[in-house]
Amino acid sequence: MTRASARDFDVLVVGGGHAGVEAAVAATRAGARRVALVTSSSATIGQMSCNPAIGGVAKGTVVREVDALGGVMGRVTDAAAIQFRMLNRGKGPAVWAPRAQCDRARYRAAMQETLATWPGLTIVSATVASLVFDADGAVSGVRTVDGATIRSAAVVIATGTFLRGRIFIGTDMQSPGGRAGEPPTSELAEQLAALGFETARFKTGTPPRIDGRTVNYAVMQRQDSELDAFHYRWTRMTDAVPSLPQLPCWLTWTAAASKALVADNIGRSAMYGGAIATRGPRYCPSIEDKIVRFPDAEQHQVFLEPEGLDTPEMYVNGLSTSLPASVQLDLLHSVPGLEQVEMTRPGYAIEYDYYAPTGLYPWLESRHVGGLFFAGQVNGTTGYEEAAAQGVVAGLNAGRVALGLEPITFGRETSYIGVLIDDLVSRGVDEPYRLFTSRSEFRLTVRQDNAIRRLGPIAESLGMLSVAELRRMHERLASEDRLFEQAESTSVSPTDVAPLLADAGFGPLKQGMKVSELAKRNGLSLGALLAAAAVSAPVDAEALITVELEIKYAGYFERERINADRIRSMGQFVLPANARYAQMLSLSTEARHKLAARKPVTLAQASMIPGVSPSDLQNLVLEIEKARTEETATIGR
Repeated sequence: MTRASARDFDVLVVGGGHAGVEAAVAATRAGARRVALVTSSSATIGQMSCNPAIGGVAKGTVVREVDALGGVMGRVTDAAAIQFRMLNRGKGPAVWAPRAQCDRARYRAAMQETLATWPGLTIVSATVASLVFDADGAVSGVRTVDGATIRSAAVVIATGTFLRGRIFIGTDMQSPGGRAGEPPTSELAEQLAALGFETARFKTGTPPRIDGRTVNYAVMQRQDSELDAFHYRWTRMTDAVPSLPQLPCWLTWTAAASKALVADNIGRSAMYGGAIATRGPRYCPSIEDKIVRFPDAEQHQVFLEPEGLDTPEMYVNGLSTSLPASVQLDLLHSVPGLEQVEMTRPGYAIEYDYYAPTGLYPWLESRHVGGLFFAGQVNGTTGYEEAAAQGVVAGLNAGRVALGLEPITFGRETSYIGVLIDDLVSRGVDEPYRLFTSRSEFRLTVRQDNAIRRLGPIAESLGMLSVAELRRMHERLASEDRLFEQAESTSVSPTDVAPLLADAGFGPLKQGMKVSELAKRNGLSLGALLAAAAVSAPVDAEALITVELEIKYAGYFERERINADRIRSMGQFVLPANARYAQMLSLSTEARHKLAARKPVTLAQASMIPGVSPSDLQNLVLEIEKARTEETATIGR
């Protein structure tokens, strides 16, 4: 099934951002021996274009999922982290969300160092002008702006905001650009539009950067790193503290003068002055959006994030804007603590092309062009982590397609990666897509702490992990199993746990009890109970968290896993590509139209399409089985 016999590479990835690097690595992990990452500037591979942070709510779980599948975002973050915090700590470990502040320059350097020695990966410095196709219409490589042709069996488009990107600072200052100081990619965008790909435009933006030496920190709230030895990379062999010095972030708020300044200059904003008409990310609004959409709010949070250890520059999170540079400086001076601040770079908005993700299969291959995959912001998403997740899926499957293997999909019940991909290809986007825990029906069982148990065996079955990584995975899972067994088999006497019970507000026990039963009570930790029972075997700290969660919330998890099994079984019910939905009169009119337009691959995917009801799904199964029976009978005659 190899798509091209004579070629330069098995897989070719266009773009060196977060989606591109994960796609290139995943393709090699999938078995492709010759993978090329093509980028206009090799010096910017791994660039953190927006804020210098990785993780957050839902996003932190995605980073651990990418890592469990052999990705590199987690390991590079660990190498560059200058602050770490676990968000939602007050809500319990089931919804903890890791977030790491990174040294921007060190992140980029660590990523480039990782890729430079990655087996089977070649970095090609070139700008792609167009795709090349074979006689059957499948992609067979790319042509660069200097006229060179690079052939491959599969191509992954991961160009971020570079496709016909345009930068705006105010209504009067605009220029072509995929990122500040870098030109856009226009020829490839024009070709894709001419080929009939459903194209639209989104916008995103960044805030100004400032000189941290000119900030008055005395009036701000300091936020220090939590030095509790967290690592994104599950294959670490020690629990050493972070290797880099840790820096604080700082919290302040806009003032009444800030609000008045934005309101008075709203017509000079590129977004509100008519220069940009496209939608931006709702959940990462510009300061103009905040003032317009929340007129009663007297202040808005401003979070100063350090850019790195070797620079005084700081990222002003919360003041994303497309106002003129002079207004941005006045706006900064209106914020408590920033009255004398020096602006090192103004913020800007950027408008760019994306392609309707409903035109993709759940493995991120185009439905219209064989061997062509899309990953990242070109699919209408926003965020480093969402891009990395798509890169893993696209790269993995591009590698498999190049080798003549069947593609792999991830269900919603397995991961946030599965939720992300399913939302994109089943529902599409009408604004830049961002992951939240609320998007997952399985957020109790799909957590940051159990990513390796959920996805590690999948990665192992696909051959995506090294021998050392497999050994570490088996050690981690065995540690969890051992803890479960100890909790189930160990009993404690009333006297052993009397102090623990008293501290947690419980009365004394009348008789001995299993540790696993006691651990279900709020305020009693599994670690403390095992210690009280004199179980002193070495324990993996993260394994302990996972096991304690599984014990405390076993009933809730069981109900969720029953629903997951139902979704999984629906995912195994494959819908034919040529299904005649228009003739299925037992379905509602809306369902017939939606199914015909989206062409879902499985029943699970059909169930996520808005307008397709449970009764429609039941009737759909009957219609498909009826059609298959009739087809079988026809063949047998």
